[in-house]
Amino acid sequence: MASASPKLKPSTKTISLRLPETLLNRIKIEANKRDMPYQSLIKAWLADEVNDNRRG
Repeated sequence: MASASPKLKPSTKTISLRLPETLLNRIKIEANKRDMPYQSLIKAWLADEVNDNRRG
């Protein structure tokens, strides 16, 4: 009997990133406006930027 495999999230790596406190506060405010966790917003922004740069 075939069972549906669970949807697995891509593996992630924990990193440490030092940011100026004022920048982190601004990111948290922006994330709050979008009703999302600030770390998720940072990941989305980084992914968008990397994808944009790959296109040229």
